[in-house]
Amino acid sequence: MTIMIGTASTASVGVRMSTCRMALKTTNGRWRGPQERQGLAQSRKLRRASLRRTLTAASSAQDQSASWEKVAESLDSKSPLEIMDHALSTFEGDVAIAFSGAEDVALIEYAHLTGKQYRVFSLDTGRLNPETYRLFDAVEKHYGIRIEYTFPEAEEVVDLVRSKGMFSFYEDGHQECCRVRKVRPLRKQLKGLKAWITGQRKDQSPGTRQGVPVVEVDPVFEGLEGGAGSLIKYNPLSNMSSAEVWNFLRVMGVPTNELHTCGYVSIGCEPCTRPVLPNQAEREGRWWWEDSSSKECGLHSGNIVQGAVDQASEEEKVEDLFKSNAVETLSKDALQRVLDGPRDVDTLVVLYAPWCRFCKAMEEDYEDLAARVADRKGIRVAKFQADIERDFAESRFGLKTFPHIAMLPASGSAGESIKFGSERRDPDTLEMWINALSSSS
Repeated sequence: MTIMIGTASTASVGVRMSTCRMALKTTNGRWRGPQERQGLAQSRKLRRASLRRTLTAASSAQDQSASWEKVAESLDSKSPLEIMDHALSTFEGDVAIAFSGAEDVALIEYAHLTGKQYRVFSLDTGRLNPETYRLFDAVEKHYGIRIEYTFPEAEEVVDLVRSKGMFSFYEDGHQECCRVRKVRPLRKQLKGLKAWITGQRKDQSPGTRQGVPVVEVDPVFEGLEGGAGSLIKYNPLSNMSSAEVWNFLRVMGVPTNELHTCGYVSIGCEPCTRPVLPNQAEREGRWWWEDSSSKECGLHSGNIVQGAVDQASEEEKVEDLFKSNAVETLSKDALQRVLDGPRDVDTLVVLYAPWCRFCKAMEEDYEDLAARVADRKGIRVAKFQADIERDFAESRFGLKTFPHIAMLPASGSAGESIKFGSERRDPDTLEMWINALSSSS
């Protein structure tokens, strides 16, 4: 009996020890020592704590975003002066105006009119026009202020130029250069603020800025306290037109960039800015060699790219677009037949995503265009939901961003489509483009 108990106890202990030994082994069979086991437990504890903090921060950021959306709604009908006063009153010395061009002079004038203290900062990329530097000096003297200049890291600029040359952006896009010369210096500057004020307007670039609110939680950068939702972004001029801004500047007699008298409208770095032609959107003079929907340097890239969670949420709840009877809905097979030919009519088609705010912004204009040409023979205005057939749209149309407008002329070759490259998507411009390409005009 004693032997049986001893045998059973030994077996039981053996099983428990074997189980413990397996748990104490690493994946490669090596035994974990006491310190390593303790470190592993501590690591798991830290990961769990980090996950809790992340979830808490995400929840807090969402709550704050919802709160500022309500503020944006209440301020949307207010004047730029009232919006500026709200920014300076709310954040006092922890908010600053980002200054580079005409709109930003207007911002400084509005800040000056509030009678409150204000800060101004500017990014000196090292590639600005001489006229821009003279504007900086004139503004400082006119308002009796000192602009807080920030510069790129010299070593990063040296590495970029030595490895890729002075004008690599003409060959592989402007994003890398802007990231070194503008985005990273801006990120460093904003880490010392709780809010910033920009001169963005909805009408500056129909491809990327039609969804600009007067105030928002910055979707890209972090502020003084760090983490998502820690920086607020004011856009007091969002609802103003270019003409209204310029009327204000002339009436107030403030300094402006000399380049505006030479056909320049939106002015950035010298190699990446040129004058625009009549009827061109003002930011068509920026990075003109690139796709029209890519014309953000990274400072305001939140205009283009939403967070994955937000976008997924938008996709789930959004309604379809371009529902007018004058706009024909094309399936993938139908569009492919039109593309491959033969074609009996000219087809204008918008490749869209119903959740995309830029597609939403052009819905009324596109439906207006369709109504205008509805009675014309030989012309079809159509739509194709490309976000659910993205591979097809990318391979056959070269889709990069939404919306993508293309013309498939009746006289065109199989597989040929002509992309609408302008950022101006109003009915008049689109109709002129149709007339220029259509065989029935």
